[in-house]
Amino acid sequence: MMDKKRLLADKIEILLGLFPVVAVIGSRQCGKSTLVNAVAPDWKYYDLERPDDYQLITSDPMGFFSRQREKTIIDEAQQFPDLFRILRSVIDQDRKACGRFLLTGSSSPDIVKGLSESLAGRIATVELWPFKMVELYDRPLPSIYNLLTDSRTTVDQLCDLSTDLSITEVCEHWLFGGYPEPRIKSRLVPDFHGLWMDEYFGDYIRRDIQRLFPRLNTNNFRLFIQSLSYYSGGMINHSAIARALEVSSVTAKEYLEILHNTFIWRNLRSFEKNSLKKVQKMAKGFFRDSGILHHLLKLDDIDRLLVHPMAGVSFESFIIEEIIRGLQCTLAAGIDCNFYRTKDKSEIDLIIDGSFGIIPVEVKSGTKLKQRMLGPLKTFLKETDARFGILVNNSEKIEMLTDNIVQIPAAYL
Repeated sequence: MMDKKRLLADKIEILLGLFPVVAVIGSRQCGKSTLVNAVAPDWKYYDLERPDDYQLITSDPMGFFSRQREKTIIDEAQQFPDLFRILRSVIDQDRKACGRFLLTGSSSPDIVKGLSESLAGRIATVELWPFKMVELYDRPLPSIYNLLTDSRTTVDQLCDLSTDLSITEVCEHWLFGGYPEPRIKSRLVPDFHGLWMDEYFGDYIRRDIQRLFPRLNTNNFRLFIQSLSYYSGGMINHSAIARALEVSSVTAKEYLEILHNTFIWRNLRSFEKNSLKKVQKMAKGFFRDSGILHHLLKLDDIDRLLVHPMAGVSFESFIIEEIIRGLQCTLAAGIDCNFYRTKDKSEIDLIIDGSFGIIPVEVKSGTKLKQRMLGPLKTFLKETDARFGILVNNSEKIEMLTDNIVQIPAAYL
Protein backbone atom coordinates (compact mmCIF):
# COMPACT_ATOMS: atom_id res chain seq x y z
CA MET A 1 0.00 0.00 0.00
CA MET A 2 2.94 2.31 0.56
CA ASP A 3 3.62 2.71 -3.17
CA LYS A 4 0.08 3.87 -3.94
CA LYS A 5 -0.19 7.61 -3.73
CA ARG A 6 -3.56 8.73 -2.44
CA LEU A 7 -5.21 11.56 -4.33
CA LEU A 8 -6.05 13.40 -1.12
CA ALA A 9 -2.38 13.70 -0.08
CA ASP A 10 -1.83 16.99 -1.95
CA LYS A 11 -5.06 18.46 -0.58
CA ILE A 12 -4.08 17.56 2.99
CA GLU A 13 -0.69 19.25 2.57
CA ILE A 14 -2.41 22.42 1.36
CA LEU A 15 -4.86 22.34 4.27
CA LEU A 16 -2.04 21.91 6.77
CA GLY A 17 -0.73 25.26 5.56
CA LEU A 18 -4.10 26.87 6.29
CA PHE A 19 -5.41 25.22 9.49
CA PRO A 20 -3.89 24.21 12.86
CA VAL A 21 -5.48 20.75 12.62
CA VAL A 22 -6.46 18.47 9.75
CA ALA A 23 -8.60 15.41 10.46
CA VAL A 24 -8.84 12.45 8.11
CA ILE A 25 -11.99 10.42 8.71
CA GLY A 26 -13.34 7.35 6.96
CA SER A 27 -14.20 3.67 7.23
CA ARG A 28 -11.93 1.19 8.95
CA GLN A 29 -9.10 -0.16 6.77
CA CYS A 30 -9.45 2.40 3.97
CA GLY A 31 -5.85 3.58 4.43
CA LYS A 32 -6.03 6.57 6.81
CA SER A 33 -2.95 5.66 8.87
CA THR A 34 -0.88 4.97 5.77
CA LEU A 35 -1.95 8.28 4.24
CA VAL A 36 -1.15 10.54 7.20
CA ASN A 37 2.23 8.88 7.71
CA ALA A 38 3.00 9.37 4.02
CA VAL A 39 2.01 13.06 4.19
CA ALA A 40 3.99 13.72 7.40
CA PRO A 41 6.64 10.97 7.68
CA ASP A 42 8.78 12.89 10.19
CA TRP A 43 5.98 13.73 12.63
CA LYS A 44 5.54 12.01 15.99
CA TYR A 45 2.93 9.26 15.65
CA TYR A 46 0.55 8.00 18.34
CA ASP A 47 -2.15 5.35 17.90
CA LEU A 48 -4.97 5.43 20.47
CA GLU A 49 -5.74 1.78 19.72
CA ARG A 50 -2.32 0.87 21.14
CA PRO A 51 -2.60 0.53 24.94
CA ASP A 52 0.69 2.30 25.65
CA ASP A 53 -0.18 5.33 23.51
CA TYR A 54 -3.70 5.47 24.93
CA GLN A 55 -2.37 5.42 28.48
CA LEU A 56 0.26 8.04 27.69
CA ILE A 57 -2.25 10.55 26.29
CA THR A 58 -5.34 9.92 28.42
CA SER A 59 -3.63 9.73 31.83
CA ASP A 60 -2.30 13.31 31.57
CA PRO A 61 -3.53 15.02 28.39
CA MET A 62 -2.30 18.50 29.26
CA GLY A 63 1.10 17.13 30.20
CA PHE A 64 1.24 15.26 26.89
CA PHE A 65 0.41 18.38 24.85
CA SER A 66 2.88 20.49 26.78
CA ARG A 67 5.52 18.21 25.24
CA GLN A 68 3.86 17.64 21.84
CA ARG A 69 2.64 21.06 20.74
CA GLU A 70 3.09 20.53 17.01
CA LYS A 71 3.91 18.03 14.26
CA THR A 72 1.92 15.29 15.96
CA ILE A 73 -0.26 12.56 14.43
CA ILE A 74 -2.96 11.02 16.62
CA ASP A 75 -4.50 7.96 15.02
CA GLU A 76 -8.01 6.66 15.87
CA ALA A 77 -8.86 9.83 17.79
CA GLN A 78 -12.44 8.66 18.43
CA GLN A 79 -11.09 6.39 21.17
CA PHE A 80 -10.68 9.46 23.42
CA PRO A 81 -13.63 11.87 22.86
CA ASP A 82 -12.29 14.44 25.36
CA LEU A 83 -9.31 14.91 23.05
CA PHE A 84 -11.13 17.47 20.91
CA ARG A 85 -11.99 19.76 23.81
CA ILE A 86 -8.43 19.58 25.18
CA LEU A 87 -6.92 20.18 21.76
CA ARG A 88 -8.96 23.35 21.40
CA SER A 89 -7.30 24.95 24.43
CA VAL A 90 -3.85 23.86 23.19
CA ILE A 91 -4.46 25.40 19.76
CA ASP A 92 -5.84 28.65 21.18
CA GLN A 93 -2.58 29.30 23.02
CA ASP A 94 -1.06 29.95 19.58
CA ARG A 95 -4.08 30.46 17.38
CA LYS A 96 -2.23 31.62 14.24
CA ALA A 97 0.10 28.62 13.98
CA CYS A 98 -0.93 26.19 11.21
CA GLY A 99 -0.04 22.60 10.40
CA ARG A 100 0.31 21.43 14.01
CA PHE A 101 -1.77 18.25 14.31
CA LEU A 102 -3.05 15.46 12.08
CA LEU A 103 -5.91 13.36 13.42
CA THR A 104 -7.62 10.27 12.04
CA GLY A 105 -10.93 8.76 13.05
CA SER A 106 -13.12 5.91 11.92
CA SER A 107 -16.43 4.25 12.63
CA SER A 108 -17.81 6.76 15.09
CA PRO A 109 -20.80 9.08 14.74
CA ASP A 110 -19.35 11.11 17.62
CA ILE A 111 -16.10 12.03 15.90
CA VAL A 112 -17.70 14.36 13.34
CA LYS A 113 -19.73 16.00 16.09
CA GLY A 114 -16.64 16.37 18.30
CA LEU A 115 -14.58 17.87 15.50
CA SER A 116 -17.23 20.35 14.41
CA GLU A 117 -18.30 21.47 17.89
CA SER A 118 -14.98 21.63 19.74
CA LEU A 119 -12.64 22.62 16.90
CA ALA A 120 -14.84 24.77 14.68
CA GLY A 121 -12.74 27.24 12.70
CA ARG A 122 -9.54 25.49 13.75
CA ILE A 123 -9.81 22.30 11.73
CA ALA A 124 -10.24 21.05 8.18
CA THR A 125 -11.90 17.64 7.87
CA VAL A 126 -11.19 15.36 4.92
CA GLU A 127 -13.02 12.10 4.25
CA LEU A 128 -10.89 9.27 2.91
CA TRP A 129 -12.42 6.33 1.10
CA PRO A 130 -11.21 3.02 -0.34
CA PHE A 131 -9.19 3.37 -3.55
CA LYS A 132 -10.73 5.38 -6.36
CA MET A 133 -10.19 3.68 -9.73
CA VAL A 134 -7.25 5.81 -10.78
CA GLU A 135 -5.50 5.36 -7.41
CA LEU A 136 -5.39 1.57 -7.71
CA TYR A 137 -4.04 1.80 -11.26
CA ASP A 138 -1.49 4.53 -10.37
CA ARG A 139 -3.02 7.29 -12.47
CA PRO A 140 -3.47 10.97 -11.56
CA LEU A 141 -6.78 12.60 -10.70
CA PRO A 142 -8.76 12.96 -13.94
CA SER A 143 -9.02 16.58 -15.08
CA ILE A 144 -12.82 16.35 -15.29
CA TYR A 145 -13.20 17.20 -11.58
CA ASN A 146 -11.47 20.56 -11.77
CA LEU A 147 -13.55 21.32 -14.85
CA LEU A 148 -16.82 20.40 -13.13
CA THR A 149 -16.06 22.71 -10.19
CA ASP A 150 -15.24 25.67 -12.44
CA SER A 151 -18.20 27.86 -13.42
CA ARG A 152 -16.42 28.86 -16.64
CA THR A 153 -16.22 25.29 -18.01
CA THR A 154 -17.85 24.71 -21.39
CA VAL A 155 -19.14 21.52 -22.96
CA ASP A 156 -16.36 21.76 -25.55
CA GLN A 157 -13.76 21.47 -22.78
CA LEU A 158 -15.42 18.29 -21.51
CA CYS A 159 -15.21 16.87 -25.02
CA ASP A 160 -11.42 17.32 -24.99
CA LEU A 161 -10.86 15.03 -21.98
CA SER A 162 -8.60 11.98 -22.22
CA THR A 163 -8.16 8.80 -20.17
CA ASP A 164 -5.62 6.04 -19.56
CA LEU A 165 -8.14 3.62 -18.03
CA SER A 166 -9.64 0.71 -19.95
CA ILE A 167 -13.17 -0.67 -19.74
CA THR A 168 -11.64 -3.86 -18.31
CA GLU A 169 -10.10 -1.89 -15.45
CA VAL A 170 -13.39 -0.09 -14.81
CA CYS A 171 -15.28 -3.39 -14.60
CA GLU A 172 -12.66 -4.95 -12.34
CA HIS A 173 -12.85 -2.04 -9.91
CA TRP A 174 -16.63 -2.04 -10.02
CA LEU A 175 -16.68 -5.77 -9.19
CA PHE A 176 -14.13 -5.82 -6.37
CA GLY A 177 -14.31 -2.31 -4.92
CA GLY A 178 -11.40 -0.36 -3.53
CA TYR A 179 -10.35 -1.53 -0.08
CA PRO A 180 -6.54 -1.40 -0.32
CA GLU A 181 -5.38 -4.61 1.37
CA PRO A 182 -7.68 -7.11 -0.39
CA ARG A 183 -7.27 -5.43 -3.79
CA ILE A 184 -3.49 -5.56 -3.65
CA LYS A 185 -3.02 -8.98 -2.01
CA SER A 186 -5.69 -10.69 -4.10
CA ARG A 187 -3.58 -10.06 -7.20
CA LEU A 188 -1.31 -12.83 -5.90
CA VAL A 189 -3.94 -14.85 -4.00
CA PRO A 190 -7.39 -14.32 -5.59
CA ASP A 191 -9.25 -16.02 -2.72
CA PHE A 192 -7.88 -13.45 -0.26
CA HIS A 193 -10.49 -10.87 -1.26
CA GLY A 194 -13.42 -12.94 -0.03
CA LEU A 195 -11.61 -14.07 3.11
CA TRP A 196 -10.73 -10.46 3.95
CA MET A 197 -14.31 -9.30 3.45
CA ASP A 198 -15.60 -11.98 5.83
CA GLU A 199 -13.14 -10.86 8.51
CA TYR A 200 -13.82 -7.19 7.86
CA PHE A 201 -17.47 -7.41 8.83
CA GLY A 202 -16.66 -9.49 11.90
CA ASP A 203 -14.05 -6.95 12.97
CA TYR A 204 -16.36 -4.01 12.21
CA ILE A 205 -19.14 -5.44 14.37
CA ARG A 206 -16.89 -6.63 17.22
CA ARG A 207 -14.59 -3.62 17.50
CA ASP A 208 -16.80 -0.75 16.43
CA ILE A 209 -20.48 -1.54 16.70
CA GLN A 210 -20.31 -3.34 20.06
CA ARG A 211 -18.21 -0.52 21.53
CA LEU A 212 -20.31 2.33 20.15
CA PHE A 213 -23.71 0.69 20.65
CA PRO A 214 -23.35 -1.85 23.48
CA ARG A 215 -27.12 -2.47 23.72
CA LEU A 216 -27.49 -3.25 20.02
CA ASN A 217 -28.35 -6.81 19.03
CA THR A 218 -25.27 -7.49 16.92
CA ASN A 219 -26.65 -10.72 15.46
CA ASN A 220 -29.73 -8.91 14.12
CA PHE A 221 -27.50 -6.10 12.87
CA ARG A 222 -25.31 -8.58 10.97
CA LEU A 223 -28.38 -10.18 9.36
CA PHE A 224 -29.71 -6.70 8.50
CA ILE A 225 -26.47 -5.87 6.65
CA GLN A 226 -26.60 -9.10 4.67
CA SER A 227 -30.24 -8.58 3.68
CA LEU A 228 -29.75 -4.89 2.89
CA SER A 229 -27.68 -5.75 -0.18
CA TYR A 230 -30.91 -6.24 -2.16
CA TYR A 231 -32.04 -2.69 -1.32
CA SER A 232 -28.75 -0.97 -2.14
CA GLY A 233 -29.16 1.66 -4.84
CA GLY A 234 -32.88 2.16 -4.28
CA MET A 235 -34.98 4.78 -2.57
CA ILE A 236 -35.06 4.46 1.19
CA ASN A 237 -38.48 3.48 2.48
CA HIS A 238 -37.91 2.57 6.12
CA SER A 239 -41.29 0.89 6.48
CA ALA A 240 -40.81 -1.30 3.39
CA ILE A 241 -37.29 -2.27 4.43
CA ALA A 242 -38.50 -3.01 7.94
CA ARG A 243 -41.26 -5.30 6.70
CA ALA A 244 -38.97 -7.16 4.34
CA LEU A 245 -36.22 -7.62 6.92
CA GLU A 246 -38.65 -8.32 9.79
CA VAL A 247 -37.59 -5.49 12.06
CA SER A 248 -39.45 -2.40 13.23
CA SER A 249 -39.39 0.79 11.17
CA VAL A 250 -37.57 2.52 14.04
CA THR A 251 -34.92 -0.22 14.08
CA ALA A 252 -34.47 -0.08 10.30
CA LYS A 253 -33.93 3.69 10.47
CA GLU A 254 -31.51 3.32 13.38
CA TYR A 255 -29.48 0.61 11.62
CA LEU A 256 -29.23 2.65 8.40
CA GLU A 257 -28.07 5.70 10.34
CA ILE A 258 -25.38 3.60 12.04
CA LEU A 259 -24.16 2.28 8.69
CA HIS A 260 -24.17 5.78 7.20
CA ASN A 261 -22.34 7.37 10.13
CA THR A 262 -19.70 4.64 10.15
CA PHE A 263 -18.97 5.21 6.42
CA ILE A 264 -20.29 1.83 5.17
CA TRP A 265 -23.54 3.11 3.64
CA ARG A 266 -24.40 6.43 1.99
CA ASN A 267 -27.74 8.17 2.33
CA LEU A 268 -28.04 10.42 -0.72
CA ARG A 269 -30.58 13.13 0.04
CA SER A 270 -33.16 14.34 -2.44
CA PHE A 271 -32.60 17.49 -4.49
CA GLU A 272 -35.46 19.85 -3.74
CA LYS A 273 -34.52 23.14 -5.44
CA ASN A 274 -36.63 22.69 -8.57
CA SER A 275 -39.66 24.83 -7.73
CA LEU A 276 -41.39 23.87 -11.00
CA LYS A 277 -41.83 20.23 -10.02
CA LYS A 278 -43.23 18.33 -7.07
CA VAL A 279 -40.18 16.47 -5.81
CA GLN A 280 -40.23 13.24 -3.84
CA LYS A 281 -38.36 13.93 -0.62
CA MET A 282 -37.09 10.40 -0.10
CA ALA A 283 -33.37 9.69 -0.08
CA LYS A 284 -31.53 7.03 -2.05
CA GLY A 285 -29.15 4.70 -0.20
CA PHE A 286 -26.32 2.36 -1.19
CA PHE A 287 -23.18 0.62 0.05
CA ARG A 288 -20.30 3.02 -0.51
CA ASP A 289 -17.91 0.32 -1.66
CA SER A 290 -19.16 -1.86 -4.52
CA GLY A 291 -16.86 -4.68 -3.37
CA ILE A 292 -18.79 -4.95 -0.12
CA LEU A 293 -22.11 -5.08 -1.98
CA HIS A 294 -20.93 -7.77 -4.39
CA HIS A 295 -19.41 -9.83 -1.59
CA LEU A 296 -22.78 -9.80 0.20
CA LEU A 297 -24.46 -10.79 -3.08
CA LYS A 298 -21.85 -13.57 -3.51
CA LEU A 299 -20.68 -12.20 -6.86
CA ASP A 300 -16.98 -12.60 -7.69
CA ASP A 301 -17.11 -12.80 -11.49
CA ILE A 302 -17.83 -9.94 -13.88
CA ASP A 303 -19.92 -12.07 -16.24
CA ARG A 304 -22.20 -13.14 -13.40
CA LEU A 305 -22.44 -9.54 -12.19
CA LEU A 306 -23.43 -8.21 -15.62
CA VAL A 307 -26.49 -10.50 -15.81
CA HIS A 308 -27.48 -10.09 -12.16
CA PRO A 309 -30.74 -8.19 -11.42
CA MET A 310 -28.76 -5.75 -9.25
CA ALA A 311 -26.21 -4.90 -11.97
CA GLY A 312 -27.80 -1.63 -13.09
CA VAL A 313 -28.32 -0.06 -9.65
CA SER A 314 -24.93 -1.36 -8.52
CA PHE A 315 -23.19 0.39 -11.42
CA GLU A 316 -25.10 3.60 -10.76
CA SER A 317 -24.01 3.59 -7.11
CA PHE A 318 -20.42 2.80 -8.07
CA ILE A 319 -20.24 5.74 -10.49
CA ILE A 320 -21.93 8.13 -8.04
CA GLU A 321 -19.34 7.20 -5.41
CA GLU A 322 -16.48 7.60 -7.89
CA ILE A 323 -17.70 11.09 -8.78
CA ILE A 324 -18.12 12.10 -5.14
CA ARG A 325 -14.58 10.91 -4.38
CA GLY A 326 -13.20 12.88 -7.30
CA LEU A 327 -15.00 16.06 -6.26
CA GLN A 328 -13.67 15.69 -2.71
CA CYS A 329 -10.12 15.77 -4.08
CA THR A 330 -10.60 19.35 -5.26
CA LEU A 331 -10.46 22.44 -3.06
CA ALA A 332 -13.99 23.44 -4.03
CA ALA A 333 -16.12 24.07 -0.93
CA GLY A 334 -19.82 23.62 -0.27
CA ILE A 335 -20.51 20.88 -2.81
CA ASP A 336 -23.77 18.98 -2.31
CA CYS A 337 -24.52 15.71 -4.08
CA ASN A 338 -28.16 14.69 -4.26
CA PHE A 339 -30.64 12.36 -5.92
CA TYR A 340 -33.58 13.71 -7.93
CA ARG A 341 -36.99 12.18 -8.44
CA THR A 342 -40.31 13.90 -9.11
CA LYS A 343 -43.85 12.79 -8.32
CA ASP A 344 -44.30 11.86 -12.00
CA LYS A 345 -41.32 9.46 -11.69
CA SER A 346 -38.80 11.58 -13.62
CA GLU A 347 -35.46 10.60 -12.10
CA ILE A 348 -31.81 11.70 -12.30
CA ASP A 349 -29.17 9.66 -10.51
CA LEU A 350 -26.97 12.51 -9.28
CA ILE A 351 -27.28 16.27 -8.97
CA ILE A 352 -24.01 18.09 -8.24
CA ASP A 353 -24.74 21.46 -6.65
CA GLY A 354 -22.08 24.07 -5.80
CA SER A 355 -21.00 27.66 -6.28
CA PHE A 356 -20.17 26.68 -9.87
CA GLY A 357 -23.81 25.84 -10.58
CA ILE A 358 -25.95 22.71 -10.91
CA ILE A 359 -24.83 19.68 -12.92
CA PRO A 360 -27.26 16.77 -13.49
CA VAL A 361 -25.65 13.37 -14.10
CA GLU A 362 -27.44 10.27 -15.39
CA VAL A 363 -25.73 6.86 -15.18
CA LYS A 364 -26.30 3.84 -17.42
CA SER A 365 -24.36 0.58 -17.29
CA GLY A 366 -24.63 -0.23 -21.00
CA THR A 367 -22.80 1.07 -24.06
CA LYS A 368 -25.71 1.92 -26.35
CA LEU A 369 -27.77 5.08 -26.08
CA LYS A 370 -31.53 5.20 -26.45
CA GLN A 371 -33.01 8.66 -26.86
CA ARG A 372 -35.60 8.09 -24.14
CA MET A 373 -32.72 7.90 -21.66
CA LEU A 374 -32.17 11.62 -22.19
CA GLY A 375 -35.74 12.64 -21.31
CA PRO A 376 -35.18 13.46 -17.61
CA LEU A 377 -31.94 15.33 -18.37
CA LYS A 378 -33.57 17.42 -21.11
CA THR A 379 -36.50 18.32 -18.87
CA PHE A 380 -34.27 19.20 -15.92
CA LEU A 381 -32.05 21.42 -18.06
CA LYS A 382 -35.08 23.31 -19.36
CA GLU A 383 -36.48 23.87 -15.88
CA THR A 384 -33.25 24.98 -14.17
CA ASP A 385 -30.29 27.20 -14.91
CA ALA A 386 -27.98 24.21 -15.34
CA ARG A 387 -25.47 24.83 -18.14
CA PHE A 388 -25.11 21.21 -19.25
CA GLY A 389 -25.93 17.63 -18.33
CA ILE A 390 -23.82 14.48 -18.36
CA LEU A 391 -24.64 10.89 -19.28
CA VAL A 392 -22.10 8.39 -17.92
CA ASN A 393 -22.00 4.91 -19.44
CA ASN A 394 -19.53 2.28 -20.63
CA SER A 395 -19.11 3.56 -24.16
CA GLU A 396 -15.65 4.08 -25.62
CA LYS A 397 -15.65 7.77 -26.46
CA ILE A 398 -16.93 11.16 -25.38
CA GLU A 399 -19.76 12.35 -27.61
CA MET A 400 -22.17 15.28 -27.76
CA LEU A 401 -25.72 13.91 -27.52
CA THR A 402 -27.50 17.27 -27.72
CA ASP A 403 -26.22 20.83 -27.67
CA ASN A 404 -26.00 20.70 -23.84
CA ILE A 405 -25.78 16.99 -22.93
CA VAL A 406 -22.48 15.16 -23.21
CA GLN A 407 -21.79 11.41 -23.01
CA ILE A 408 -18.74 10.64 -20.85
CA PRO A 409 -17.53 7.03 -20.51
CA ALA A 410 -16.90 5.73 -16.99
CA ALA A 411 -13.21 5.31 -17.84
CA TYR A 412 -12.85 9.11 -17.82
CA LEU A 413 -13.80 9.34 -14.14
